[in-house]
Amino acid sequence: MHPMLNIAVRAARSAGSLIVRSIQHVDHLDVTIKGLNDFVSDVDRLAEQEIINTIHKSYPEHAILAEESGQQGDNDTVWVIDPLDGTTNFLHGFPHYCVSIAIMVRGKIEHGVIYDPLRDELFTASRGGGAKLNDRRMRVGRNKDLAGSLLATGFPFKYPQYLAPYLATFNALFPQVADVRRGGSAALDLAYVAAGRVDGYWEIGLKKWDLAAGVLLIEEAGGVVSDFIGGDDYFNSGNLVVGNFAIQKQMLDDITPHLTDELKR
Repeated sequence: MHPMLNIAVRAARSAGSLIVRSIQHVDHLDVTIKGLNDFVSDVDRLAEQEIINTIHKSYPEHAILAEESGQQGDNDTVWVIDPLDGTTNFLHGFPHYCVSIAIMVRGKIEHGVIYDPLRDELFTASRGGGAKLNDRRMRVGRNKDLAGSLLATGFPFKYPQYLAPYLATFNALFPQVADVRRGGSAALDLAYVAAGRVDGYWEIGLKKWDLAAGVLLIEEAGGVVSDFIGGDDYFNSGNLVVGNFAIQKQMLDDITPHLTDELKR
């Protein structure tokens, strides 16, 4: 394991332990509303600081881009952190959330970790080294057709202006597939695509910390990642479609006709 990936794993596990210890005290947490349907708790902040402290013990000069504390430092190496992806799930006791850490070097994702502390499932990837789930090699699903496939998605709950085009994409895809899941943690859903548990995923308006680690997992597991028009601008747009080559292309073909001009940028 690459030394930086090893530190990322250590940081993710440490944050995960803090999250699990906090489960019994959710009713007593200080919860702040950051925006429309967007919440942050003491646990998010403490887990993020735990991750940053772990990173800076080994790499004090590296920069940080974290969901709660923003950009810190200026360096070619940037650690992209979501300390608790699925905060709303966590606050309601819904067991689907994770820690996500990616390492970008000169703008390119080189390492990624997604850790589910409830199931003790560790998803890891290094560029060119493949993707693993608890040290076992992962591959995206083999289904070549939407018929019989299982997709996952996320609702644009922070962006009500996109609800109509999103529902149009849902209506285009849903009749063709076995079913669609909406788990509430984009990072963990992306890890599930990499592991072949779901065949494809799409969402509007993600942030870099939501998708950075998951994108690398999927690519290293043999999958395809793009924005809504088949390009690679998903970090800027936040719009993402992923799956194996065949599924991802079919999803794009069905999604694109229903997008507004703004979502095609």
